[in-house]
Amino acid sequence: MSTIDFTLSATVATSYDATVARVRELLGDAGFGVLTEIDLRATLLAKLGVEVPAQVILGACRPQLAHRALQADPRIATLLPCNVVVTEIDPQHSRVEVFDPAFMATIAPDPELGVVAADARARLTGMMDALTTDAGERHAAGA
Repeated sequence: MSTIDFTLSATVATSYDATVARVRELLGDAGFGVLTEIDLRATLLAKLGVEVPAQVILGACRPQLAHRALQADPRIATLLPCNVVVTEIDPQHSRVEVFDPAFMATIAPDPELGVVAADARARLTGMMDALTTDAGERHAAGA
């Protein structure tokens, strides 16, 4: 059984808190705002008594792209906002995963949706590239 890759992901050599702050900053630079935030660690502890590593889901949105996507196919609302997940691996490393907008275009193949998905993907890929470049530079500098 094969799996479908529907995320953009990276592991960075920065702490969880620093990664969350930097992801928020880079999302803003890419034109996205964070509409929602779910603290999975706190939620699972409160609801199930389960301890998990620090993990947050940031619901990111670029209103212009969301509007265009909804005009192309209103069902896309079920995939909004674009989730960005930051997970603590250990005190010095974090993992960042983003829903890949290109996947959206495969399940609702409207040509306009493909254009919107490509724009969103380029912005989010740029954010991930900046995140990994920053982390690599900090790691190389011994920060």
